[in-house]
Amino acid sequence: MKRFRNYLQHRLNPVHMYCRLMDFGLADARARQVCSVYERFIYKGLLFH
Repeated sequence: MKRFRNYLQHRLNPVHMYCRLMDFGLADARARQVCSVYERFIYKGLLFH
C-alpha cells in the first residue's frame, strides 16, 4: 500500500504535473497557473498533506 501511495504522490505532484503540461504544449505561464491552482485546491487540500 505504501508503494502505491508513493507512486501516486509522485505522479500527482504539482511539479510533475507542470512538466507533463509543458510536454503537452501548454505555455509556461499557463502551465504554472494551472499547477498553482491544482496545488492549492486539490493536492494540498485533499490528497497528501
